[in-house]
Amino acid sequence: MSTPTIHTTQVGESGARVVFLHGLMGQGKNFTQAAKALQPEFCSLLVDLPDHGKSAWTDRVDYVVFADTIADHLRVGFAAEGPVHLVGHSMGGKVAMTLALRHPDLLDRLVIVDISPNVSERAGEFAHLLGSLAALDLATLERRSDADEALRGPIPSDTVRQFLLQNLRATDDGGYAWQANLDVLRRDLDVIGDFPEIDAVFDHPVLWIAGEKSDYVEEEDEPVMRALFPRTRLVTIKDAGHWVHSEQPEAFVSALKVFLGAAGSSS
Repeated sequence: MSTPTIHTTQVGESGARVVFLHGLMGQGKNFTQAAKALQPEFCSLLVDLPDHGKSAWTDRVDYVVFADTIADHLRVGFAAEGPVHLVGHSMGGKVAMTLALRHPDLLDRLVIVDISPNVSERAGEFAHLLGSLAALDLATLERRSDADEALRGPIPSDTVRQFLLQNLRATDDGGYAWQANLDVLRRDLDVIGDFPEIDAVFDHPVLWIAGEKSDYVEEEDEPVMRALFPRTRLVTIKDAGHWVHSEQPEAFVSALKVFLGAAGSSS
């Protein structure tokens, strides 16, 4: 697999440096609100994962390749002057954990949001969602609202539907196309739900955030998480589902500020 080009957006110019990695079918811009709320104490880099947003497409999902690619990007850019903090949500959390285990010198503190290093059993759920997108006949769309209307049946949740439709972009010829690499992401859902075997331990402070209403982090996930990340602190955000940062933005930012703000006073 060739190294994909990574698209990033920087928010802020000064303060401690924080990198954000989004989840499946997300984009770096999903963390814009959080990044702005962290200013001026923190400067943030919003990353589009490979096969997402404006980053390059690949021929297969591979957490090690994704993590190494982002690490290389950080090493010559945002992290060139020293270690940075890394925040990863869902699929981005698995990329973040992989990066931390393989490139610990690049990171100061790690934040994992509503995901664990255990194998996920959600392939069926995402197969339905992404399959519904793939079944959409883009050639018949005259406006974005047509796509929203067509997906109301298979994807009744307005929140989930709008999240997924952020990946629908207008083309130069007046049509529509998926910005995310939908075919590869659908095909490799089992890989996305898995986690690579890495013989390493990340011995830096880790904040593990779970949503109270989410079942992505279960009690049985803790032994594996703490084996790989022994300095883990688990925090549950009340009244939050899987998209903690968008459902409870103030509590999410507050947790980040407390955890990352303590970096200078303790190791």
